[in-house]
Amino acid sequence: MTRWPRKPASNITLVAFLAWVGLGADGLSSSAYGPEEAFKALGTHTELALFLAIATAVTVFIIAVSYNQVIELFPTGGGGYKVATRLLGPRAGLVSGVALVIDYVLTIAISIAAGVDALFSFLPESWDILKLEVAALLLVLLVVLNLRGAKESIKILLPVFLGFVATHAFLIVYGIGRHAEGISALWPTSVAEASQLSAETGWLFVVALFIRAYGIGGGTYTGIEAVSNSVNLLREPRVRTGKWTMFYMATSLAFTAGGIILLYLLYLLYLLYLLWGARPVEGQTLNAVVFGAVLADWQWHGVDAGHWLLVITLLFETGLLFVAANTGFLGGPTTLANMATDHWVPHRYAELSDRLVTKNGIFLMGLGALAVLLWSRGEVNLLVVLYSISVFLTLSLTLLGLVVYWRRHRERGWWWRLLLSGAGLLITATIFLVMLVARFFDGGWVALLLIALLMLGCALIAGHYSRVRAQLRELDKVL
Repeated sequence: MTRWPRKPASNITLVAFLAWVGLGADGLSSSAYGPEEAFKALGTHTELALFLAIATAVTVFIIAVSYNQVIELFPTGGGGYKVATRLLGPRAGLVSGVALVIDYVLTIAISIAAGVDALFSFLPESWDILKLEVAALLLVLLVVLNLRGAKESIKILLPVFLGFVATHAFLIVYGIGRHAEGISALWPTSVAEASQLSAETGWLFVVALFIRAYGIGGGTYTGIEAVSNSVNLLREPRVRTGKWTMFYMATSLAFTAGGIILLYLLYLLYLLYLLWGARPVEGQTLNAVVFGAVLADWQWHGVDAGHWLLVITLLFETGLLFVAANTGFLGGPTTLANMATDHWVPHRYAELSDRLVTKNGIFLMGLGALAVLLWSRGEVNLLVVLYSISVFLTLSLTLLGLVVYWRRHRERGWWWRLLLSGAGLLITATIFLVMLVARFFDGGWVALLLIALLMLGCALIAGHYSRVRAQLRELDKVL
């Protein structure tokens, strides 16, 4: 038997690093809006923010490690639709597929909307009336690029991605480090204030408030599944490369999201309110306000260097969100093509154009995202509700499939894999239910209605193809 030489660990690490750059934009970009939504959900009870930052970082790793099993079991990729179909059955696959298509449409919409918010955070407030038009223009540009067969090149993506990582890592480390003396008192202060809140309102209120904020910030964890969806694009050995890629993504997202929430706590609670009296600014993202506060005293030869570094940081954030929006045009048509082979959607969605792109799928993704942007007026806090519900429905079904698989296939080490999958399922299902209940009248019902209508449409299409196949069999008998 011929033995292939084993790849050095350094080569695998390098390949995984490049895969992290190519697939990590969707996951890492969620730190631009997920932590903000979670922090805002705490309201005036920001003393719980420290526990929220810790829970966010831990959750990222739990979901990432759980999804490593998807990489092992499905090394050819396929995502939540294939996992649910294979492990839970076609009906569960339909629910997951529909939720995944909506997820990709909303990936486009929320990434563009959040990117426009970041861009306009350093522009004059009077320009805010152009936000929706700029978002629609960027969407049309993405549709045109994808119809021409243009996908994100590593040469273009690498500086944007690394620029985002470098600027945000620097601001988090610098912002926390310059007030390191307050870090030691942060834990006892947070515990004392949380205990006082519990004594005044009851521990049930505190737990409910924390779970609500934790669930509403669920947008932070979206995009983690991107690696398992695209394992087939990785170099051999795919499973090992995929796991290293997932490790890079989880580490960067946990550090960035958790660090940003900690900055919110330090600057908006202990420093901004007490020292400078600053408040969240209308028309600016919370990231822009806090990063601006971190760099407020930076001067260089009379030039406001802090302002220009803030502009550069927000431009990298906008660029990464724009790249993340393109993920929907890559993954959405692929999901539609998989569903077309199972007769859930018209077969034309599996056909390639002369430029080897699924043109019909790209058009559908673009029109869907445009409709969502116009309906929501580009409001990120509304889009994140629809986005999180569809994402965590797919994640929950995927992890439920893993739980069922390990209960049936008791292979070596199955018990801890079952425990890990169960922990991931508990987290994703909790976030799904919290978003559904807490934000039902703020857009949650729209997500449910969309899923139900699309499932009905898919069932009708499948019924049509079933009748056509029956008629063809009858015709074969006659002939």
